[in-house]
Amino acid sequence: MPKVSSVVVPYAAYLRVYEPLAAFPQPERDHWARYARRTDLPSYQDELRRSLADLLPTPPVPVPVHESADAFVLETGGVVCVCPWRTRLRSWQALEELAGDFAEPVLDALLPPVVRRQAAQDYERWVERNPDARPWIRTATWQVPINWFVLVSDEEREYDKGGGDPGAAVPVLRYRTPMVQARRRVARGLRALREAMDEGPLIDGLVDVGRWLEEFHPRSVVELDYGGLVHALPAGALEDDHSAADVAEGIEALRHGDGVAAGAAYGRLVERWRSVRDRRSAN
Repeated sequence: MPKVSSVVVPYAAYLRVYEPLAAFPQPERDHWARYARRTDLPSYQDELRRSLADLLPTPPVPVPVHESADAFVLETGGVVCVCPWRTRLRSWQALEELAGDFAEPVLDALLPPVVRRQAAQDYERWVERNPDARPWIRTATWQVPINWFVLVSDEEREYDKGGGDPGAAVPVLRYRTPMVQARRRVARGLRALREAMDEGPLIDGLVDVGRWLEEFHPRSVVELDYGGLVHALPAGALEDDHSAADVAEGIEALRHGDGVAAGAAYGRLVERWRSVRDRRSAN
C-alpha cells in the first residue's frame, strides 16, 4: 500500500475562522492553549491525508469515528487564535452535498448506499445532541466562490511562490482579515448587489456566509486560503491573481450604477478561472 502521507492533495480552497482562546468554554479552552504550544502543529495537507487514509479500507470510512482534536493555530497581535478542524462534522456535511455533485450510479460506486445511510443516521442522532454545532472551516473544490472574495481586500493578499508546508516548496496564496472587516464588507456588498440585481445565487451565497460569520467571536480572524488550488493554476497566473480586487471593483461599480465597469471586472474574473474550470471538466 502506498504511503498516504507522501501524497500532495490538490484542488480544494478553504475559508477558515480563527477564534481567540477566550471564545472557547472550559475545558476546551485549556486544551487549545496546550495544543497551541506544540512545536509539531499539522497542516491542511495532513488533515486531507488522514481523510484519504480512511477511504482506503473496504468498505470506506467516509466519516471519522471520533471528532478531531486538532486545529490550525494563528497568533496575531499577541493573541492566540485557533481554528478547530472538526473533521467529523465537516465530513457529514460534505456527504450531504455529494448527492448534488454526482449521479446516483457514480455515487454508489464511490460510497455504497449502506455506508451513506449509516452515516446519515449517525449525523441525525448527533445533531439532536448538538443543535448549535457549526464548522470553523468551509471547503470548496475546483473554485473559490465569488462570495468569499467579498470578505477580503487585495491589500490583505499574501503570496509566497515557494512557501507552504515544511519540507515542501508549495506556493501559498491567502488573505487574512479581522472579523469586523469581513462582516462590514458582507453588509456593504449585499446592499450594492440588492440595489443592482434580483435575488439569486450570488446574493444567497453572500447571505449564507454572512450568517455563518455571525456565529463567531468578533475578535476572530477570517482566512481565505487557495490551499490545493495553487496546483490548478499556472505559476504566472497565480502570481498575477488579484481576484479579490476584481470582485471589489465590480461591487463598487454596481454601487455607482456603472454596469459596464462591473461587467468588465466580472469578465476578468471569469477569464482568470477558465483554465481551472477546463481542468475540472477534464477530470
